[in-house]
Amino acid sequence: MKGSAKVITHLQALLNNELMARDQYLAHANIFKDWGLHHLHERLRHEMEEETEHAEALMERMLFLETTPDMNGHLDANVGTDVVSMFKNDLAVEYEVDKALKEAIAVCEEEKDFVTRQVLVKLLDDTEMDHAYWLEQQLRLIDMVGLPNYIQAQMRKGSEG
Repeated sequence: MKGSAKVITHLQALLNNELMARDQYLAHANIFKDWGLHHLHERLRHEMEEETEHAEALMERMLFLETTPDMNGHLDANVGTDVVSMFKNDLAVEYEVDKALKEAIAVCEEEKDFVTRQVLVKLLDDTEMDHAYWLEQQLRLIDMVGLPNYIQAQMRKGSEG
């Protein structure tokens, strides 16, 4: 089924963002692992896996719409140098993706591509309710308890939060 050129343009831009977010989360996860912040490593690995799933969903939809995803156009990751800068960089990506998803959803409605819209709404829910919310929560916790206390709490393994 041939897709709308407008929708496909937005899907490609979203794919570029998801691939960059995946790479950024992977880099941050591995840095946290190296620093011994096991809880943050586990959480960011989870985020990286979800970004990969988002990229796969976009690619599958693009292929269904008879276009080949461009895997070479994704943006450079913005890797932080400390816990706070990593979280702020990741949150900036999530805000960017949130905005792009909302724009793409509006285009899908204009183009009457309600199936693609449905795919994007699920990604938007993950972006707002899981990824961005968690990052906002971590930055708030750092402000509340201080960075040293926050970091100490992130050394444990195997718990959610």
